[in-house]
Order: sequence, then structure tokens, then C-alpha cells
Amino acid sequence: MTSEKKHYQRPVNFKTGKVEMNFGAGGKASAQLISELFAKYFSNEYLDQGDDGARLPCPEGELIMATDSHVVSPIFFAGGDIGALSVHGTVNDVAVCGAVPKYLSAGFILEEGFPLSDLKRIVESMAEAAKEAGVYIVTGDTKVVERGKADGIYINTCGVGVLPKGVRLSGSFCKPGDVIAISGDIGDHGVAVMSQRVNLGFETNVESDSASLNRLTEKLVKGVPSLRCMRDPTRGGLGTTLNEIASQSNIGMVLEEDRIPVKESVEAACEFLGLDPLYVANEGKLIAICAAEDAEKMLAIMREDPLGQNAQLIGRCIEDENHFVQMETGFGGVRMVDWLTGEQLPRIC
Repeated sequence: MTSEKKHYQRPVNFKTGKVEMNFGAGGKASAQLISELFAKYFSNEYLDQGDDGARLPCPEGELIMATDSHVVSPIFFAGGDIGALSVHGTVNDVAVCGAVPKYLSAGFILEEGFPLSDLKRIVESMAEAAKEAGVYIVTGDTKVVERGKADGIYINTCGVGVLPKGVRLSGSFCKPGDVIAISGDIGDHGVAVMSQRVNLGFETNVESDSASLNRLTEKLVKGVPSLRCMRDPTRGGLGTTLNEIASQSNIGMVLEEDRIPVKESVEAACEFLGLDPLYVANEGKLIAICAAEDAEKMLAIMREDPLGQNAQLIGRCIEDENHFVQMETGFGGVRMVDWLTGEQLPRIC
């Protein structure tokens, strides 16, 4: 006991230290890690209460709640890392429901031996992402598992937001004649992550699009009267997400291939890997669907935002009892855009 006490009176070594089992044991070592890392970088009036749960003001309106677990490999990639991604992903899940994100929880599963320098870098990234999104990380938890029982670090985040009075968005609200928009180039995140995995044999300058979309979604909610639905096309990409919406609304969809924005570098990487950009993950793009009369207004709002400058109207909703998503190709033909089958890109978020 005496030697342990002396050891943990010293500051945690975030330069060369490693995660130890007793960092998750709930004792002095845990308290020191919380104090010198999580509480330091996530500090706010709610987290600083220091209790087992955060006491939060009760807002007017309904609450939207979402949760996501993040296991991306590698944990650092061009344009982001698992920390910022864990904030962006959950903020976006709340925001595309039409809500204003307010609070996050953060749960960490750490592997014994994980570098504390990497953990500090991830926590700093999370703190910056939360600040940029205007949300508070108000509670959290840390567990440590034995060496070899995890892959460094996993993060679970839960988000709570407030749905403004009168706002109702759902994938079940879309109607024939509605217009479909995407806020920018698809496939960036998936290609950025895959390009940095070992033994792939190609290089690309593509960066992840990981970003919080809540300020863009707020503009769309306020500015598009007939907004039916928003969705962030993460795992499964644009193709799978549109199939989900078509099934929810009992409609079909027709897309125009030439209108779907994809960077040349992403297309080249997908061709190399044998992937279809329609199914590659995004972490900073949103799909929005509204009535035809508001389509140009919706597009203009997207393009005025830094995260929607290359937004495009890419298709329309139609009557179809089979709920098919079809695409008119650049060669004048039509092909099916079916649900993704299997796991095209594992450990992508």
C-alpha cells in the first residue's frame, strides 16, 4: 500500500506512461487519471459537480437521445481520430432528428498498456470537438481490460438534445414528388480510414469529412418549411441510408448518377479496392428530403454553410410498392441501388 501511495502522488506520466489496470479500479489511481485528464479537459459546470450523475436543467420541449460506440481502426486517421469522431457521430445522430444537441456522456474502454500520450491526445480532440459543436460532456466512465482483450481504446458516447416545439422529422414522412439532397462529396471518411490501414498498397490525400452538422441542421429546420427527413449516411453509406428511408416511408426513389458528388481521388481509391462509393461511410454529410417547392431553398441553405458548399439535389421520391431505390446512370440506363449486404468496410467508425 505504501509503495502504491507514493507512486500515485506523482503526476500521471502522459509522455511515456501506459494505461495500467488500476486506472480502472476505482481507487486513487482512477481518481488521479480522472482529475488530471478527463476532468481537466472536459471541465464545465455540469461535469464539475463531481457526482455519479450530472444535474441538468430541464428544457422545454421533447428530448432526443442517441448513443453510439466507436471502434475505428486506426484510431488516428487523416482528418480526424476516434475522439473527435465519437463526438461528431453522436452530435449528428441527435441533430438530424431536428433537435439541438446539448449534452454528451463518454465511456472509455481502455486496454492495459495503451499509451497515455495517445489517450491524452484523444481526450484533447474530444474536448475541442465538443467545444466547436457547442455541447457539454457532462458525465463519463472509464474501464480497463487486460492486455490483449481489446484493441487499445473503444469509446461509447450518448447524446441528448432538445426538439423545438412543432418540429417533427422522420424517415417515415417522405412522399412521392419529394426531392433528395446530399450536403457534399460522399465516401471521404471511409477512404481516408482505409488508406491508412496496413498492407493496402495505395496512397491518397483524401481526408475524413468527420464534423458536427448541428449548425447546418438547425438552419435547415428553421428555413425549410416542408423538410421531411434528415439522416447522416454513416455505415452503409448513401445507398443503404436511402433504402432505409424508402422502406420507412413506403416509397421508391430515383437518383441521378451524374448529380451525386464524389471526389476523383475517392473514385480512384474505390476502384482500386473494389468498392462502390455509394456504400462507403461518411461522417460529416447529411441527406435532406423536402417537398419539391422548397428544394432550391434547401439547396441554397446547404451551400451557404461551410459544411455544405458542394451540396447537390440528387434525386426524387416516387410511388413504388416495392420501395426500390434506382439510379439513372450516365449512360442512359437504370440500375438498382440495393441494401448493402455484408460488411464492406469493417471498423470504420
